[in-house]
This record gives sequence, C-alpha cells and structure tokens, in this order.
Amino acid sequence: MPNVVILGAQWGDEGKGKIVDLLTERADAVARFQGGHNAGHTLVVGGQKTVLHLLPSGALRDGVECLIGNGVVVHIGQLLKEIGKLEERGADLRARLLVSPACPLILPHHAALDAARERGPSAIGTTGRGIGPAYEDKAARRALRAGDLLRPKHFTARLKELCDYHNRALQDFYEAEPVAYEDALEQTLGQAKHVAELIGDVSAKLCELRAQNKSVLFEGAQGMLLDIDHGTYPFVTSSNTTAAAAAAGAGIGPLDLDYVLGVSKAYATRVGAGPMPTELHDQTGELLGERGAEFGATTGRPRRCGWFDAVALRRCRQVCGLSALGVTKLDVLDGLDTIKICTAYRHRGANLELPPYGAEALAECEPVYEELDGWAQPSGGIRELEKLPENARRYLERVSELCDLPVDIVSTGAERSDTITVKHPFAPA
Repeated sequence: MPNVVILGAQWGDEGKGKIVDLLTERADAVARFQGGHNAGHTLVVGGQKTVLHLLPSGALRDGVECLIGNGVVVHIGQLLKEIGKLEERGADLRARLLVSPACPLILPHHAALDAARERGPSAIGTTGRGIGPAYEDKAARRALRAGDLLRPKHFTARLKELCDYHNRALQDFYEAEPVAYEDALEQTLGQAKHVAELIGDVSAKLCELRAQNKSVLFEGAQGMLLDIDHGTYPFVTSSNTTAAAAAAGAGIGPLDLDYVLGVSKAYATRVGAGPMPTELHDQTGELLGERGAEFGATTGRPRRCGWFDAVALRRCRQVCGLSALGVTKLDVLDGLDTIKICTAYRHRGANLELPPYGAEALAECEPVYEELDGWAQPSGGIRELEKLPENARRYLERVSELCDLPVDIVSTGAERSDTITVKHPFAPA
C-alpha cells in the first residue's frame, strides 16, 4: 500500500483536515510531521464539528494509529486537552497514539516571547502560541524534548536554565513580565505523568508499518507558501511545510513517500501579514469570506480572500513534487457571474510564470488574470463529477491545465461525505 503525503498548497487553511479525515478510511496510520498547535484542522462528521490543533486528523477514525513525529513542536497541555475532548466523546485514542521523544516542547516562556515580539510594526502575524521560539530553541540545541519528561531530575535542572536564559530577554529587551520557573515546573511535570505512556519511537513504528505493507497518511500543517525556506519570507511559519519535510519530520526515507496531494481552495486565502497578489479588497472578497466562513480555526482571525493563484501553486508543485490537487470549497464560488484565475505575475515589465523569492519582490507583483464564466446552479453537496454545473467542471479543468496537475479530489461542502473522488490516492497505480 502506498504512503501518501497531504499538504497545503497555498498559505494554509485549505481544508487539509477534512481531506485527511476522508482518506483515513483506507489508511492504517496518520502521522503529523511539522508545526504545532498553531494548526487548525476542522472536521465535520455527521453535522458535528471538531477542530484539532495538534492531534492528527485520523483521531476520529477508530483503529487508525495516530503518530506525532519529531518535526512537531508539542504543547503538552494542548495535547491533553484535545485527547480529553475526544475521550469524552467515546474515542479510544490513547491506545493508538504515539509521540516521538524527539519532539521539542513548547514551554511557558515560548508563548511569553511570542507575545512580546508580536507588538508594533515588526509583528508578522503569528498565532502567539510559542511556535517560533520553540523551533529557535531546537535549532540552537537547547530545547527540552518530549523524551526529557521521562527524566524528571534532568528536566528540572534544564528548565531552570532555560527560564533564566529567556527571562533575561523578556525583562531586559522586551520589558515584559518574566515567567515564574516554579509555576512552569509544577505545570509541566504535573502534565508529564499523563503523557509518559504515549512517548515512543515513531520512526521505528513507521518502518514497521512499511514492512507490513500498511498505508500511512503524512499530514502537514500550514501551507507550502508559509515554508521557512520557500515561502513568503519573513512572513512564514518556523518549520518546513513541503513534502520533503514529511520524511525528515517523521523519520523515514524520501523513497518511502509514494504520492503527494496538494490541497488548495478554489480561491485563495491568507491569514496574518505578508503579500498576497490576488487579494480582493472589494465586495467579492467580502462575499468569499462570508460564504466560506473564513475565520482562522486556531485564532478566529478573519482570512484575507482573493482569486485562485496558479502562479503560486506552480511553485508548490515544483518544490513539493505534487502528484495531484485536491480542490476544496468549490461551492463558495456558486452564483458568481465571472470568476478570475491568476495565470502570471507582472513584475518590473516582465510576466513571471513562477513567483519570486522573498516578500519584498512578491509585494511588487501584479496579477495577470484570465476570466471565466461562473455558474448559477449550486455545486454544494454534489458527489459526482459529471453532476457538477458545466462551468464548474470547466473551471476545474482550467485550474488543472494551468497548474499541470490532475484534480483528484473536489470538496463541495464541509461534511466528510460532500466530496468528489476522481482518483483515490490509495488506489493501485
């Protein structure tokens, strides 16, 4: 059985959680490989809405193993909160959840640093949950990791060092309140006893599943355009969000990844600061936001809305080696007289087929649009491609042509079942 990577092909919030949840019907395990609880994956099953921030979206499927790989930064309190909510609904989660001992921990001083930095003109629009500072500690080789929770004496001493180190920055540089070491220690060690049994070798588990010919879904957070290396730097997240990160962030070889699905909305959205060439500052942009309920699942912030950006998606195809697209929220475009697609950028007198690197250059780009006829008939809830309005099918065909990728999955509503599967990622080659 193939291993499948699901990742965001835009700036995040593309509806990856629903697609992962849908595809776990044929998966044996789901692995998160980067990000933290700054992710927000919204699932709607039987009319019941569930928002997961840290747990893999396979958590709602009985029997599916849920793995949190070493590339994820873990907030223990948030993890326990999500586990508790699902257990209240009868989910038997602990027996099938495994957390890598190499996961860096998000500690109280990380959130304090994040909040202190997100003030004034230098703010980049983070969620304020300590993700960036936690990754900084990882890169600086001073992070406390999940495995350290199993060694309380070591953890206690190292936490004191970290609190002293970061409190100097909080007080002297940011003029903010320090984090009390005793409170942080009591809180973290109090939570540790509830997760100790969940910590185990995720990389070895993945190799075991591969040897048994089991199928694994690798679930990304955020989107490729927020990648720390290839995104709209510096308005990016602090981890690698590309397909290659699935291997490094879970502990497998790149040849073990068989299929990569890039998930994209039928239009574009972005939350937080940073350039977005197709952003609409008019009634159409407001309409897309209202119809699509475009508010961040993690922060509640309104998302900026715009037309589909084929230029940006080509970069995602190039960097991630996409096998196909999954297009979500097609129904949000219902009833529009005309729909535009950005086919190129105009930059300093030249047309660009790929976006330039860096936020400054991207901010100078003007979108070049192609206009298509809209459709009056509703597409919401349709589950067969041939039953879509003719112009909706033409729109998907044009997206496919411009991105040079097949559209394998189309989502026509929030419910798990409101989906058209043209080709299933787990289907035999």
